Parts: sequence; C-alpha cells; structure tokens
Amino acid sequence: MKDTLAVYPGTFDPITNGHADILRRALGLFGRVVVALAENPRKVPLFSIDERRAMITDALGRDPRIEVDAFEGLLVDYVRRRGAGVVIRGLRALADFEYEFQQAHMNRHLAPEVETIFLMTSEESFFVSSSLVKEVALMGGDISRMVPAAVVSALRTKILRRENLKGVAP
Repeated sequence: MKDTLAVYPGTFDPITNGHADILRRALGLFGRVVVALAENPRKVPLFSIDERRAMITDALGRDPRIEVDAFEGLLVDYVRRRGAGVVIRGLRALADFEYEFQQAHMNRHLAPEVETIFLMTSEESFFVSSSLVKEVALMGGDISRMVPAAVVSALRTKILRRENLKGVAP
C-alpha cells in the first residue's frame, strides 16, 4: 500500500496531538497522505483555512509525503479528483465509531472504489477533541500536552484578540 495516496479529512480546528499521531501512523501504511481541510457548512471554525494549514505544516514539518489541501463539497468527489483510494479516519470512542461507520457506508454507497481505514487514537489522546481543546483554552486551562506548540501559541493569540475586541465599542 506504500504506493497508495490516502486522504485524511477533517476540519482540524485546531490540529491536536491525536490528529498528528493518526497522520504519522497513516504514513507508515501509505506512501503519501493529503490532510484535507474540510469546509463544513455546519461548523464555524475559529481558525481560517490558511491558519489551520500553517499550524498543520508547523506541527508536522515539511515532510514531502504530506500535503495539506482544502476542499468543499462531498469528500468522495474530492478523493476521486485527487486519485486517492483510501480515506483515513481516526476513532476515539464508541460515539465516534457510530458516526464514522455511517459516514463510511454512505461514502461506499457513493464511491464503492474508495476504502475507509479506521485508526484508533493513542491512549494519551482518546479524550481530546478540537472542540474540547478550544473550550479548555478559552477558560484558561493548560492545553500544552494536547496540541502542538504552534497551536498553543495560535490559540493564545486568538483568545487575546477576542478579549481585546470585547472592550471595543461597535
């Protein structure tokens, strides 16, 4: 499978150590992985696509086997356009599995040639989600063991900017 291109989709708002772990392990299975930043109409991201792309690149280095891209629309359409054969999904808990299982079956219905591979997150990261990281950071908690250093810095900057804007009259 080392010659297979895999796509690891998500909003990555922000990338966590769990995401990075899944990506590194996917690189052990596949020759190249595209980290595909999804434009999800149901989510309002804290970070822009460019900010998320920069955090991912900073966290993972400039490994030539990793590409960071963005897409809108159906994942399977993006996967086909890229010529990939595999979608990588990380699983933290049973609730993730139920959702991901349904998504994988819908994707298989839409694109039978695309396989979904599930990788379980590490024990150190199974409780971490981007949403929880943002919530803990907004409340002043320590997130340094949950996310790459660049994310800690970016979240601090974003939170300070928000706090400063609260004091500005409209």
